Amino acid sequence: MAGLELRNIAKSYGAVSVIEGVSLTVADGEFVALVGPSGCGKSTILRMIAGLEDISGGEIVIGSEVVNDLTPKERNIAMVFQSYALYPHMSVYRNMAFNLELAGKPRDEIDRRVQAAATMLELGPLLERKPSQLSGGQRQRVAMGRAVVRNPSVFLFDEPLSNLDAKLRVQMRSEIKQLHNKVGVTSVYVTHDQVEAMTLADRVVVLNRGVIQQSGSPMQLYREPANTFVAGFIGSPAMNLFDATIVNGTARTASGEAFVFEGAGKSTEGQSVTVGVRPEHFLRTGQGSSLTGRISTIEPTGGQTFVTVSIAGQPIVVTVSGDDNVSPGDELTLFTTPRQVYVFDAASGQRISENAHLRA
Repeated sequence: MAGLELRNIAKSYGAVSVIEGVSLTVADGEFVALVGPSGCGKSTILRMIAGLEDISGGEIVIGSEVVNDLTPKERNIAMVFQSYALYPHMSVYRNMAFNLELAGKPRDEIDRRVQAAATMLELGPLLERKPSQLSGGQRQRVAMGRAVVRNPSVFLFDEPLSNLDAKLRVQMRSEIKQLHNKVGVTSVYVTHDQVEAMTLADRVVVLNRGVIQQSGSPMQLYREPANTFVAGFIGSPAMNLFDATIVNGTARTASGEAFVFEGAGKSTEGQSVTVGVRPEHFLRTGQGSSLTGRISTIEPTGGQTFVTVSIAGQPIVVTVSGDDNVSPGDELTLFTTPRQVYVFDAASGQRISENAHLRA
């Protein structure tokens, strides 16, 4: 096994820059997820690590070796793609063994590695089947098994669950996490699904337009978003954001709603800010000023109901108990607490509220 380090790597296509000086250290055995919207550069970074994409600047280090000039084969990485990329005419066994055969490994070693991976991934009864005889989840497990048998220094996952249905994605997330716990190989996982990133990774790196916005544990990003981009991206449903101005130490919207927040001393009178409140942090009862709006839609999910209500002239989402009796057209009164109100500078997007007690 080995750690991974990106030293100010960059990627340009002519005059178009897509990755701008990204630096990141992944410790030996750490599981890191790269997450962000389509086009943010996460898959490009993964392909640069794998050697499938040339870099325009910087260095990629695996273990203690700079691998910029090494071929993908020479980097000792294993990659699991969104498409399973299995050979349709080969059995599960042969699919898992094929790269080892090409590398000239002894037959007994190949069999030992394949059988061990098959046991780990519960593929033993399927070894003689062809890919066409497998479910989507089973095919993805074969693709992971093919990576495991190589004993790589680094695992790279490129949105491996995107082709699966919702229930199977949840199951496969658990299996990938169990696999990492068993083999302990340094892993970099790319996804656009922030829930997937948070449930799988030791550390999440949020990217936008080729630049790292924030890196931290899943709960650190949830509790302490560095800016409005991270605040709006991490969390499901997303954080509600309001335009406001600092007036007498509170953040007030143009329609008069007032938000009291921690760290107000860092703001200045008349400063333009963005107020953020997560759907689950609105309260049905409380003290101080309240917010009132009319419900437009409700989305029952079982234990929770997502309610869309108009406040400060915009639709926001509020999470209430699935047992709450709410209906479209009802008027909803809500309260907030200072410790769960986030305030960001409108110009820079950087957080100015403290929310200190929320730290992981």
